[in-house]
Amino acid sequence: MRYLRYAFLAVLGIVLISISLANRESVELKLMPDAFAELVGFNLSTSLPLFVVVLGGVVAGLIIGFLWEWLREHKHRRDASAKTSEVRKLEREVKKLKKKQNQDQDEVLALLDEAS
Repeated sequence: MRYLRYAFLAVLGIVLISISLANRESVELKLMPDAFAELVGFNLSTSLPLFVVVLGGVVAGLIIGFLWEWLREHKHRRDASAKTSEVRKLEREVKKLKKKQNQDQDEVLALLDEAS
């Protein structure tokens, strides 16, 4: 299974390198369209290679997707945490009740009862 992962990563690396080499031309990125920039009075722009724009968009999409999913699953993590603390509380209560029940019994019987 490890070799399949390494093979996949190698193929992915080769594909990304070939895409990067094929798209080295510079493109101009503008913050706003020209008409709107004239209205506002300023426009930020920069010139970057096309592969940086494409791969940057993919990375930004992955980060936004992971963040969105993490926020969406917050209620499930909160419920699991509450249930875990409730289980711990109930386990402590059961131990306390077993000790109370086994106080008047013989020590060997109490140990056997606690083990089960």
